[in-house]
Amino acid sequence: MSQQTEVAGIDVPRVTEWIAQHITDVAPPLEFIRIKGGHSNLTYEVRDATGRGLVLRRPPLGNLLPTAHDMSREWRFISAFHPTEVPVAHPLAYCEDADVTGAPFYVMAFVDGHVLHGADVAEREYTSEQRRSLGLSFIDVLAEMHTHDPDSIGVGDIARKDGYIARQLKRWYSQWNASKTRELALVDDVHDELSKRIPEQGPARVVHGDYRLGNCISGSPNGPGGAKIAAVLDWEIATLGDPLADVGYVLHSWPEPGEGSLAHRMSPTTVEGFPTRAELVERYADASGRDLSQIEFYVAFSHWKSACIVEGVYARYLNGALDTSGVNVDAFKTSVEMSVKSARDALARLN
Repeated sequence: MSQQTEVAGIDVPRVTEWIAQHITDVAPPLEFIRIKGGHSNLTYEVRDATGRGLVLRRPPLGNLLPTAHDMSREWRFISAFHPTEVPVAHPLAYCEDADVTGAPFYVMAFVDGHVLHGADVAEREYTSEQRRSLGLSFIDVLAEMHTHDPDSIGVGDIARKDGYIARQLKRWYSQWNASKTRELALVDDVHDELSKRIPEQGPARVVHGDYRLGNCISGSPNGPGGAKIAAVLDWEIATLGDPLADVGYVLHSWPEPGEGSLAHRMSPTTVEGFPTRAELVERYADASGRDLSQIEFYVAFSHWKSACIVEGVYARYLNGALDTSGVNVDAFKTSVEMSVKSARDALARLN
């Protein structure tokens, strides 16, 4: 293997030296390959001279806010869960010295498997029976994640624990008002209704914040006990709070065959075989012992939050901050409107 000389975001000689000093049995030279996908932190597959695989994560390039893209948070979460039954990549080393490659970074073991970014991968790599096994494993992993007291695994000081939904409503409503491109009364109405109906929060747990099949590595189709989740990825926005927010997000982003919306029409779960949303709710309730009678509130909150986020992206396109080449910008506007209507419908199911 010839030594690379230039990789965006990686000072190859210095990072190679640092990894060789801090991780045992690494054989330079190292090859760094940017893994596509994701819109924030940068991920690289790293291969040494023997073919051993590692993965490196670092913040995006450019000037960042001092508190943005805190790599130590991701590192702490995967380090906390690694000794548990929650599958995460083995954390190997964390570098806080920005002089090595321009920003802090961490290195974890490479986990073999598939990332189900779309329906095509799910259909190509897994049979219907294997997709069912994978879906059940997916919700079992979430239930297992939510059994752990943050204090007991060493992350209890990483964020505030109480009032999670109220704080999220305040944050995203402010974001909506700062970026909205037109008046959409339903966003305000749903916000007000959600604020009135916040369920009492139970004990705080780690909230992943973006728990979906596309943020997991799905393991061997023929593994023991069937296809299972091999690792949970992308802990960038994880925090502490109400675990049912994760469940609501799962249900909002889990279309069943034949009902893929504009936002989720390419979701892996539109392929036959995956468990239904009702099955996920029942299995999570059985595994966690939690009362899910108010779960439609969390589904509504997730749809509403999605509307606020997508409106911000839509505004950036309209304002010229993002390149519109080949982009159906109107689809973002439609997605916002569909999301807030879905939020309203979920709230109606609570009555």
